[in-house]
Amino acid sequence: MKYFPLVALALALAPGIAGAAPSAEARREITQLIGSLDGSQCQFQRNGSWYGPVEARSHLQRKYDYLLKKDMVDTAEQFIERAASQSSMSGKAYRIRCPGQPEQTSAAWFGVRLQALRQRTP
Repeated sequence: MKYFPLVALALALAPGIAGAAPSAEARREITQLIGSLDGSQCQFQRNGSWYGPVEARSHLQRKYDYLLKKDMVDTAEQFIERAASQSSMSGKAYRIRCPGQPEQTSAAWFGVRLQALRQRTP
C-alpha cells in the first residue's frame, strides 16, 4: 500500500511522458516542408544515389508516417532531425542540389525552408 501514491502519480504523468502528437501548426509545417521539393527541380541524395523530387517526397513521407506511428515527432525541427537529415539505415547525411545553388545537406536546406515558412506565417 505504501507504493500506491507513487504508482498513481506515475499513471497520471504517463500520457505526458509518452509524447504528444504534433500540433496542427507542426503538421502544417511538416507537410509544407515535405512538399517544398515539389516543382523545385532539386535532387535529393540518399545513400550515394540521387533522386528527383517525387521520389524524395515519397521517401520523406514514409519516414514521417513511421515516426508518427511511433510518437517520435512533435515538431518540424524533430522532423528535420529525425527524418530529413540522414539515412536511418546507413547514418549518411542526405544532400540536396538545386540548379544555380551549391550542394548542401538536406538538414540545412530544410532548415532554411522552415525559417521562410515561419516568416511568411503571421
